[in-house]
Amino acid sequence: MRYLEAGGARLSVIGVGTWQFGSREWGYGESYAKGEAGRIIGRALDLGINLVDTAEVYGLGASERIVGQAIAGRRDEAFIATKLFPVAPVGPVVAWRERGSARRLGVDSVDLYQIHQPNPVVPIRTQMDGMRPLLADGRVRHVGVSNFSLARWQSAESALGSPVLSNQVRFSLVDRRPLEDLIPWASDHDRLVIAYSPLGQGLLSARYDHTHAPTGGVRTMNPLFLPENLTRATPLLDALREVAVSHQATPAQVAVAWVIRHPNVVAIPGASSVEQLERNAEAADLDLSDDEHAHLTAVASDFRPVEGRAALPQLLRRRLPF
Repeated sequence: MRYLEAGGARLSVIGVGTWQFGSREWGYGESYAKGEAGRIIGRALDLGINLVDTAEVYGLGASERIVGQAIAGRRDEAFIATKLFPVAPVGPVVAWRERGSARRLGVDSVDLYQIHQPNPVVPIRTQMDGMRPLLADGRVRHVGVSNFSLARWQSAESALGSPVLSNQVRFSLVDRRPLEDLIPWASDHDRLVIAYSPLGQGLLSARYDHTHAPTGGVRTMNPLFLPENLTRATPLLDALREVAVSHQATPAQVAVAWVIRHPNVVAIPGASSVEQLERNAEAADLDLSDDEHAHLTAVASDFRPVEGRAALPQLLRRRLPF
């Protein structure tokens, strides 16, 4: 496993995203939550993956509990990141919510405590006033944010008065916005971008096309999986397959390798099985050439999905019973 060091933290470039652990919206079921999810974490640690990302809102605490049970006896092998959902994120509430997460995780301190998304009402200074004592007391080792613009990230750091280590954002071949400013700033300032959904919720696995779209779960409301967009994505998926063949890899591994090839970026793909986790881990050692990286980027730039308001009628037809 390859590692990245920034801001005093050492993280595996491939982590484990755990939104699906105990979350009904993914449709993985109770047996997955009670069995395979824990085995995924155990195998990740065996492979040298130390970054495990969860959140209090995932399964309303279920994900944190599953992670906590899985790392019991192996705490020193894991870099645990969890997230505060920013409802009333003021000092005492932040401290109380961190204690709840730590209890569910079975840890004395959280390695990375992140604000899950911006709160447009509560000033960032107020939110960081809640984080600062947690750092001082050692209950939190690093503070992070998620889904923040660069300006908000910088404001959070100014308000905290010390580094805000990371910004967890959507980053993949089909969402390259972090390349505009977040990744350059992180690289220049010893910070991290944590890429969630590095496979575009599975689009870049090349498992789906206009004749075979996903059914059920959160993907049904993702416009990327509309039949028209699956058709439009064909050149990108073909490019991934082509590069994958030359590396004896899978399209998904190539897509993740593209993400972590960027400076100061780590990725946290989810996994539905131990086998998928193992394939994710192998992407850390997949070395794309400059030409391959440029080709994938160029083809991805030509992908123009139907999205926003234009996609809404098609998405609603999927969900409504008439």
